[in-house]
Amino acid sequence: MTEVLCEKPRDGVALVRVNRPQVKNAINMRVRELLTEHFTQLGGDDDVRCIVLTGNEEAFVAGADIGEMAELTATEQMLRRNHLHWRAIATCPKPVIAAVNGFALGGGCELAMHADIIIAGEGARFGQPEIRVGIMPGAGGTQRLTRAVGKFKAMKMILTGEPVTAAEAEAMGLVSEVVADAEVLERALKMAERIAAMPPLAVMQIKEVLLAGQDASLETALMLERKAFQLLFDSRDQKEGMKAFAEKRKPRYQGR
Repeated sequence: MTEVLCEKPRDGVALVRVNRPQVKNAINMRVRELLTEHFTQLGGDDDVRCIVLTGNEEAFVAGADIGEMAELTATEQMLRRNHLHWRAIATCPKPVIAAVNGFALGGGCELAMHADIIIAGEGARFGQPEIRVGIMPGAGGTQRLTRAVGKFKAMKMILTGEPVTAAEAEAMGLVSEVVADAEVLERALKMAERIAAMPPLAVMQIKEVLLAGQDASLETALMLERKAFQLLFDSRDQKEGMKAFAEKRKPRYQGR
């Protein structure tokens, strides 16, 4: 059985699915390797304009595979170079939507936070329970979570290991929106279709500038935004978009 499935269910949209249902989609090294391969390939595929990342109805990803990690030494853990696998998702130039049902715990919560948009089912649960097994988050949980929800909510989640509901996650800014459990994947795919219909160069510039600006001063971030804004006026898509607007027709964007 393939631990990660990849398909293109709609125009411009790729669907990547973690597929280890027997262990609630717990992440092992093979899953990390396959995610790296898929996101690297999809990031360079001009036919793909948005990516949906999901698991199944029971779990997005319930955490890392504890059985695989339990006896590792510090050196062995370091030599796994897990951060390089996560980087392929974090640096993907295409927008990534996480469609979350069920558990998104530990590495699963961290994986979801690597996405640009998170659609959660009402029954979803988000958490960083690593402290309960003697460790701490190691794939961005202390950093991405704090940037998303603030110090005090992050400290509570990480130090207690207690999960939060989808409604709580939305209220604290951890997810983009909450829908009925049965509607999660379809909502994510429809949103991905909508983004895929937008001008690709503008989409990529928006993602790049937004993420880069988070760790820059306001003045530097505004400069990045201004330069990217100006650059888009050299694209055919800008001309097509404004011409279509004036002619009251649907634009045809080609990513040029």
